[in-house]
Amino acid sequence: MRLLRDVLARPEPAFGAWCMIDNTFNAELMGSTGFDWICVDMQHGHVNSSQTLVPVLQVLNKTDTPALVRVPSKTDYAAIMHALDSGAQGVIIPMIDTPEEAARAASACRYPPLGDRSWGPLRMSVEVEGYSPELGNELAVCLVMIETREALERVDELLDVPGVDGVYVGPADLTISHGGGMDFTSTNPVLRELAGKVLDACMRHGSIAAFHGDGPAEALVWSREGFQMVNVAVDVGLVRGGAALALEQVRVAESAPR
Repeated sequence: MRLLRDVLARPEPAFGAWCMIDNTFNAELMGSTGFDWICVDMQHGHVNSSQTLVPVLQVLNKTDTPALVRVPSKTDYAAIMHALDSGAQGVIIPMIDTPEEAARAASACRYPPLGDRSWGPLRMSVEVEGYSPELGNELAVCLVMIETREALERVDELLDVPGVDGVYVGPADLTISHGGGMDFTSTNPVLRELAGKVLDACMRHGSIAAFHGDGPAEALVWSREGFQMVNVAVDVGLVRGGAALALEQVRVAESAPR
Protein backbone atom coordinates (compact mmCIF):
# COMPACT_ATOMS: atom_id res chain seq x y z
CA MET A 1 0.00 0.00 0.00
CA ARG A 2 1.35 3.41 -0.97
CA LEU A 3 1.38 5.49 2.19
CA LEU A 4 -0.15 8.93 2.44
CA ARG A 5 2.57 9.92 4.90
CA ASP A 6 5.21 9.16 2.27
CA VAL A 7 3.33 11.13 -0.38
CA LEU A 8 3.05 14.16 1.89
CA ALA A 9 6.74 13.96 2.86
CA ARG A 10 7.84 14.70 -0.72
CA PRO A 11 8.93 18.26 -1.55
CA GLU A 12 6.50 18.61 -4.46
CA PRO A 13 2.76 19.29 -4.00
CA ALA A 14 0.44 16.31 -3.60
CA PHE A 15 -2.43 16.69 -6.07
CA GLY A 16 -5.63 14.82 -5.35
CA ALA A 17 -9.31 14.47 -6.16
CA TRP A 18 -12.62 13.77 -4.43
CA CYS A 19 -15.12 10.96 -4.90
CA MET A 20 -18.74 11.89 -4.18
CA ILE A 21 -20.40 9.21 -6.33
CA ASP A 22 -21.24 5.96 -4.54
CA ASN A 23 -20.01 3.65 -7.28
CA THR A 24 -17.02 1.32 -7.23
CA PHE A 25 -16.31 1.58 -10.97
CA ASN A 26 -16.21 5.35 -10.60
CA ALA A 27 -13.75 4.94 -7.72
CA GLU A 28 -11.66 2.57 -9.84
CA LEU A 29 -11.50 5.09 -12.67
CA MET A 30 -10.53 7.90 -10.31
CA GLY A 31 -7.99 5.77 -8.47
CA SER A 32 -6.31 4.49 -11.62
CA THR A 33 -5.77 7.98 -13.01
CA GLY A 34 -2.62 8.68 -11.01
CA PHE A 35 -3.73 11.17 -8.36
CA ASP A 36 -1.50 11.36 -5.30
CA TRP A 37 -4.52 10.88 -3.02
CA ILE A 38 -8.30 10.68 -3.16
CA CYS A 39 -10.81 11.79 -0.56
CA VAL A 40 -14.16 10.03 -0.26
CA ASP A 41 -16.82 12.53 0.80
CA MET A 42 -19.34 11.31 3.37
CA GLN A 43 -20.52 14.81 4.30
CA HIS A 44 -21.99 16.09 1.03
CA GLY A 45 -21.40 13.12 -1.25
CA HIS A 46 -23.53 10.01 -1.74
CA VAL A 47 -20.99 7.70 -0.09
CA ASN A 48 -22.93 8.01 3.14
CA SER A 49 -23.01 4.58 4.74
CA SER A 50 -20.78 1.65 5.64
CA GLN A 51 -22.31 -0.30 2.76
CA THR A 52 -21.17 2.31 0.23
CA LEU A 53 -17.91 3.42 1.89
CA VAL A 54 -16.18 0.06 2.32
CA PRO A 55 -16.40 -1.06 -1.34
CA VAL A 56 -15.13 2.33 -2.53
CA LEU A 57 -12.17 2.13 -0.15
CA GLN A 58 -11.46 -1.45 -1.24
CA VAL A 59 -11.21 -0.31 -4.85
CA LEU A 60 -9.03 2.70 -4.04
CA ASN A 61 -6.74 0.50 -1.96
CA LYS A 62 -6.35 -1.88 -4.90
CA THR A 63 -5.38 1.00 -7.20
CA ASP A 64 -2.71 1.90 -4.63
CA THR A 65 -4.08 5.40 -4.21
CA PRO A 66 -3.94 6.70 -0.62
CA ALA A 67 -7.49 7.36 0.52
CA LEU A 68 -8.93 9.83 2.98
CA VAL A 69 -12.51 10.19 4.14
CA ARG A 70 -14.34 13.38 4.99
CA VAL A 71 -16.62 12.21 7.76
CA PRO A 72 -20.27 13.33 7.98
CA SER A 73 -19.82 15.68 10.94
CA LYS A 74 -17.24 16.84 13.46
CA THR A 75 -18.87 14.84 16.23
CA ASP A 76 -19.23 11.55 14.34
CA TYR A 77 -16.35 9.82 16.12
CA ALA A 78 -17.60 6.37 15.15
CA ALA A 79 -17.33 7.35 11.49
CA ILE A 80 -13.73 8.46 12.05
CA MET A 81 -12.77 5.12 13.56
CA HIS A 82 -14.74 3.13 10.99
CA ALA A 83 -13.09 4.96 8.07
CA LEU A 84 -9.61 4.24 9.42
CA ASP A 85 -10.53 0.62 10.16
CA SER A 86 -11.88 0.20 6.64
CA GLY A 87 -8.84 1.31 4.65
CA ALA A 88 -8.62 5.10 4.83
CA GLN A 89 -5.23 6.49 5.75
CA GLY A 90 -6.61 9.80 6.92
CA VAL A 91 -9.73 11.72 7.79
CA ILE A 92 -10.91 15.26 7.13
CA ILE A 93 -13.10 16.70 9.87
CA PRO A 94 -15.62 19.35 8.72
CA MET A 95 -16.78 22.55 10.42
CA ILE A 96 -14.32 22.48 13.34
CA ASP A 97 -14.52 25.59 15.52
CA THR A 98 -12.63 25.01 18.74
CA PRO A 99 -9.47 23.26 20.01
CA GLU A 100 -11.71 21.09 22.18
CA GLU A 101 -13.58 19.83 19.12
CA ALA A 102 -10.31 19.24 17.28
CA ALA A 103 -8.86 17.35 20.25
CA ARG A 104 -11.86 15.05 20.45
CA ALA A 105 -11.68 14.27 16.73
CA ALA A 106 -7.91 13.70 16.85
CA SER A 107 -8.35 11.36 19.80
CA ALA A 108 -10.68 9.18 17.72
CA CYS A 109 -7.83 8.77 15.20
CA ARG A 110 -5.29 7.40 17.70
CA TYR A 111 -5.10 4.30 19.85
CA PRO A 112 -4.27 4.59 23.58
CA PRO A 113 -2.30 6.12 25.13
CA LEU A 114 -2.45 8.85 22.45
CA GLY A 115 -6.22 8.67 21.97
CA ASP A 116 -9.30 6.55 22.44
CA ARG A 117 -9.64 4.77 19.10
CA SER A 118 -11.00 1.27 19.58
CA TRP A 119 -9.03 -1.69 18.20
CA GLY A 120 -10.69 -3.38 15.23
CA PRO A 121 -8.82 -2.61 11.96
CA LEU A 122 -10.59 -5.29 9.93
CA ARG A 123 -9.49 -4.09 6.50
CA MET A 124 -6.46 -1.99 7.37
CA SER A 125 -4.77 -5.00 8.96
CA VAL A 126 -5.19 -6.78 5.61
CA GLU A 127 -3.75 -3.88 3.61
CA VAL A 128 -0.79 -3.11 5.92
CA GLU A 129 1.37 -6.00 7.03
CA GLY A 130 2.21 -5.95 10.72
CA TYR A 131 -0.47 -3.38 11.51
CA SER A 132 -0.38 -2.49 15.20
CA PRO A 133 -1.66 0.30 17.47
CA GLU A 134 1.72 2.00 17.23
CA LEU A 135 1.78 1.79 13.43
CA GLY A 136 -1.84 2.88 13.22
CA ASN A 137 -1.04 5.99 15.28
CA GLU A 138 1.89 6.75 13.02
CA LEU A 139 0.02 6.34 9.74
CA ALA A 140 -3.33 8.04 10.45
CA VAL A 141 -3.53 11.62 9.17
CA CYS A 142 -5.99 13.96 10.88
CA LEU A 143 -6.90 17.17 9.05
CA VAL A 144 -9.40 19.66 10.45
CA MET A 145 -11.28 21.93 8.11
CA ILE A 146 -11.05 25.70 8.38
CA GLU A 147 -14.47 26.94 7.30
CA THR A 148 -15.78 29.32 9.96
CA ARG A 149 -14.87 32.65 11.54
CA GLU A 150 -14.02 31.04 14.86
CA ALA A 151 -11.83 28.39 13.25
CA LEU A 152 -9.81 31.04 11.43
CA GLU A 153 -9.47 33.17 14.54
CA ARG A 154 -8.23 30.14 16.49
CA VAL A 155 -6.22 28.42 13.77
CA ASP A 156 -3.00 28.53 15.79
CA GLU A 157 -4.78 26.92 18.74
CA LEU A 158 -6.18 24.22 16.45
CA LEU A 159 -2.73 23.43 15.10
CA ASP A 160 -1.38 23.20 18.64
CA VAL A 161 -3.73 20.28 19.40
CA PRO A 162 -1.81 16.99 19.71
CA GLY A 163 -2.79 14.62 16.93
CA VAL A 164 -3.93 17.33 14.51
CA ASP A 165 -1.61 16.99 11.52
CA GLY A 166 -2.82 20.00 9.59
CA VAL A 167 -5.77 21.84 8.14
CA TYR A 168 -7.87 21.57 5.01
CA VAL A 169 -9.27 24.85 3.70
CA GLY A 170 -12.88 24.65 2.59
CA PRO A 171 -13.07 27.78 0.39
CA ALA A 172 -16.85 27.88 -0.01
CA ASP A 173 -17.87 27.96 3.65
CA LEU A 174 -14.83 30.02 4.61
CA THR A 175 -15.67 32.68 2.02
CA ILE A 176 -19.39 32.71 2.86
CA SER A 177 -18.74 32.94 6.61
CA HIS A 178 -16.63 36.05 6.03
CA GLY A 179 -19.10 37.80 3.71
CA GLY A 180 -16.93 37.19 0.65
CA GLY A 181 -19.74 36.35 -1.75
CA MET A 182 -20.09 33.30 -3.95
CA ASP A 183 -16.75 33.45 -5.76
CA PHE A 184 -14.74 30.59 -4.29
CA THR A 185 -11.72 31.00 -6.57
CA SER A 186 -8.34 32.66 -6.27
CA THR A 187 -9.69 35.73 -8.08
CA ASN A 188 -11.63 36.63 -4.91
CA PRO A 189 -9.39 38.89 -2.78
CA VAL A 190 -11.32 37.96 0.36
CA LEU A 191 -10.52 34.28 -0.09
CA ARG A 192 -6.89 35.03 -0.98
CA GLU A 193 -6.47 36.93 2.28
CA LEU A 194 -8.19 34.26 4.38
CA ALA A 195 -6.24 31.42 2.77
CA GLY A 196 -3.02 33.33 3.31
CA LYS A 197 -3.68 33.51 7.04
CA VAL A 198 -4.23 29.76 7.19
CA LEU A 199 -1.10 29.04 5.18
CA ASP A 200 1.00 31.31 7.40
CA ALA A 201 -0.26 29.47 10.48
CA CYS A 202 0.60 26.08 8.97
CA MET A 203 4.10 27.27 8.15
CA ARG A 204 4.59 28.54 11.71
CA HIS A 205 3.60 25.15 13.09
CA GLY A 206 5.18 22.93 10.44
CA SER A 207 1.74 21.45 9.74
CA ILE A 208 0.11 20.12 6.59
CA ALA A 209 -1.57 22.87 4.58
CA ALA A 210 -4.31 21.55 2.27
CA PHE A 211 -6.65 23.44 -0.05
CA HIS A 212 -9.74 22.41 -1.98
CA GLY A 213 -9.01 23.80 -5.44
CA ASP A 214 -11.63 23.84 -8.17
CA GLY A 215 -10.00 22.61 -11.34
CA PRO A 216 -6.43 22.39 -12.66
CA ALA A 217 -5.86 26.14 -12.97
CA GLU A 218 -6.98 26.79 -9.39
CA ALA A 219 -4.96 23.85 -8.11
CA LEU A 220 -1.83 25.33 -9.63
CA VAL A 221 -2.53 28.74 -8.09
CA TRP A 222 -2.90 27.34 -4.59
CA SER A 223 0.04 24.94 -4.86
CA ARG A 224 2.24 27.82 -5.99
CA GLU A 225 1.02 29.83 -3.02
CA GLY A 226 2.56 27.13 -0.83
CA PHE A 227 -0.21 24.63 -0.07
CA GLN A 228 1.33 21.16 -0.13
CA MET A 229 -1.87 19.15 -0.55
CA VAL A 230 -4.27 20.45 -3.20
CA ASN A 231 -7.48 19.13 -4.72
CA VAL A 232 -7.63 19.21 -8.52
CA ALA A 233 -11.07 17.83 -9.33
CA VAL A 234 -14.27 16.21 -8.05
CA ASP A 235 -15.79 13.23 -9.84
CA VAL A 236 -19.21 14.88 -10.18
CA GLY A 237 -17.69 17.95 -11.81
CA LEU A 238 -15.59 15.85 -14.17
CA VAL A 239 -18.61 13.90 -15.41
CA ARG A 240 -20.89 16.91 -15.75
CA GLY A 241 -18.21 19.19 -17.17
CA GLY A 242 -16.95 16.61 -19.64
CA ALA A 243 -20.47 15.84 -20.83
CA ALA A 244 -21.33 19.52 -21.21
CA LEU A 245 -18.14 20.21 -23.15
CA ALA A 246 -18.72 17.31 -25.52
CA LEU A 247 -22.28 18.42 -26.19
CA GLU A 248 -21.23 22.04 -26.72
CA GLN A 249 -18.59 20.98 -29.25
CA VAL A 250 -21.05 19.04 -31.39
CA ARG A 251 -23.70 21.77 -31.14
CA VAL A 252 -21.21 24.40 -32.30
CA ALA A 253 -19.94 22.17 -35.10
CA GLU A 254 -23.46 21.32 -36.24
CA SER A 255 -24.53 24.97 -36.37
CA ALA A 256 -21.42 26.11 -38.28
CA PRO A 257 -21.72 26.85 -42.01
CA ARG A 258 -20.78 23.91 -44.22
